[in-house]
Amino acid sequence: MLRDLSAQSTVMGLLAAFVGFASSFAVVLHGLVGAGASEAQAASGLAALSISMGFCAILLSLWTRLPISIAWSTPGAALLAATGGIEGGFPAAVGAFILCALLIVAAGLLKPFGRLVAAIPPVLASAMLAGVLVGLCLAPVKAVAFDPRLGLPIVLAWAVAGRMHRLAAVPAALIAFGLVVALGVEIPANAGARLADSIGLRFEWVTPVFTWSGLITIALPLFVVTMASQNIPGIAVLNVSGYQPAPGRLFAATGVFSLFSAPFGGHAVNLAAITAAMCAGEDAHADPRRRYWAAIVAGVAYIVFGVLAPTITALVALAPAILIEAVAGLALIGAFAGAASVAFREPATREAAAVTFLVTASGVSFAGVSGTFWGLAVGGAMLLIARAGRRV
Repeated sequence: MLRDLSAQSTVMGLLAAFVGFASSFAVVLHGLVGAGASEAQAASGLAALSISMGFCAILLSLWTRLPISIAWSTPGAALLAATGGIEGGFPAAVGAFILCALLIVAAGLLKPFGRLVAAIPPVLASAMLAGVLVGLCLAPVKAVAFDPRLGLPIVLAWAVAGRMHRLAAVPAALIAFGLVVALGVEIPANAGARLADSIGLRFEWVTPVFTWSGLITIALPLFVVTMASQNIPGIAVLNVSGYQPAPGRLFAATGVFSLFSAPFGGHAVNLAAITAAMCAGEDAHADPRRRYWAAIVAGVAYIVFGVLAPTITALVALAPAILIEAVAGLALIGAFAGAASVAFREPATREAAAVTFLVTASGVSFAGVSGTFWGLAVGGAMLLIARAGRRV
């Protein structure tokens, strides 16, 4: 088996892991903190997710001999940031993470349940996702308004690097973020001690609390966006690349690894889409049967990044929150554009999609339930009414 490992697969696997981690870890940290996590709990969640992703990718790729790339749910983290804290605090959010993981396992193992998930109209799921993302995508503008000397270099680095190569945009924004923090932000006197204390992997156990609000406000929307924007596209990427895995087993496996990471603050892991295209494409190896090593190498790299998560979190905490929100927003502009394009493509469903988007983006809660759930519910009702009217 080791004879299948090549320099080409190694390089592509390392690149995929770097792109996957660097392009969205800011979103994950912001989402966990938004859900009520402390700095230590957010670092623990980031580490648990990264390590779970790594082991899941390694085991699934070895088992199937296919390039199964795994990622954390970036749209799910954006959902957490948009939803904010719920009654019961972060323990209730962790309880919702566990419920979401169980739903993902059920979607993979129970065919009727999986068909029910697949029946959710893509226009509504996309509109909900766009509504979740729009708030974060405004953060770069707010960062420039907060302090042009700090915010503008981050945005310009993203724009210029993105013109050269799309995958270089967010890493360039991260480099600019590091430079503006080092050169333009007053570093606290105890920063060195805090960074020294952060060295070493520490998991923070969070005893879950299961609440009705957590189920409706976090678990169900997190499940929908993870399945609709990560797991299902991840299977599509593999199919386009010539691989035909059994989707149910892969979905269930990601749900199991989500269960492992949830008590330590991780919200969800799932099949990757962008990095899946990197590991499953010709650049990973000329022979499709040997590309699975790229996903394995990426998995090993994710484990290493997970060990470094506490230090990464401590470094990020030195900067004004709006700057890391700006990096997160820049990382999500592509996802927002894609979701909005799908949501508003068809004139017949455009109004229902618009209502879903607006209710979700409002961030307003009704009866203790966030606008994310109500956006999908009201949009679905409008879609049913429109279809009934056409039949009359």
